[in-house]
Amino acid sequence: MSEYLSYDGYALVFEDDFNGETLDRTKWNVELHDPGWVNEELQAYVDAEDVLSLRDGFLHIRPTRLALGDGSVFYRSGRISTQGKHEFTYGIFEARLKVPRGKGFLPAFWLMTGDEERWGQWPVCGEIDVCEVLGHEPRTNYGTLHYGLPHEQSQGAVTLPEGDFAADFHTFSLEWLPGCIRWYVDGRLFYEAEQWFSAGADGLRTPFPAPFDHNMYVILNLAVGGVWPGPPDEATDFARAAFEVDYVRAYRKTRQSMEEL
Repeated sequence: MSEYLSYDGYALVFEDDFNGETLDRTKWNVELHDPGWVNEELQAYVDAEDVLSLRDGFLHIRPTRLALGDGSVFYRSGRISTQGKHEFTYGIFEARLKVPRGKGFLPAFWLMTGDEERWGQWPVCGEIDVCEVLGHEPRTNYGTLHYGLPHEQSQGAVTLPEGDFAADFHTFSLEWLPGCIRWYVDGRLFYEAEQWFSAGADGLRTPFPAPFDHNMYVILNLAVGGVWPGPPDEATDFARAAFEVDYVRAYRKTRQSMEEL
């Protein structure tokens, strides 16, 4: 196994380089969710131009903080997905990203199951996180599998030797194969998982490699607050914060390549 990502035997099957004037809604859904929907996050996910926009060939997800008359604060952010439009089983998934800096921010590029009703609600259905960077620790990226009941996870991390993921664009990639999942940053391997399981409330396990053997879709979002990053603090700069995406791509192995696995 090489420590560098190879595209040999793969064909491009999905791409968005965000060069248009508006988000391509044939590829993406804009999700709407109230604050506290998951992970005790503080933001509402909204469909608004000041939050989700395309400019100069990049997707910009910009969080906002609004002070209300009663002294409370209301946060808004963006979340898009390919659910029901473009879903995939196995392949390479990658995005070139720059993340926001600041306490309370958690940008993410990840995959979620397309048939949750069949497999059971999260975490039984499985989740694959390709990129998660805490805004107050912008040098480190986490790649994670979520699965099982009770919930278990398999997680790896990579820390840049210099600079951070908020200062420059970096490419985050996932190679998802039957029985093996690998994470890369800038084409270099930093984590690999070959063991996981699928089990529901009845305790019965579905044969490996379930639940990571069925269609999943792509999600990009920027959370504000929540269990992991914690809330923003006084130094968190919303005026300059943005989760910027240059492109998203998905590759599928050719039939011949799949037969060789």
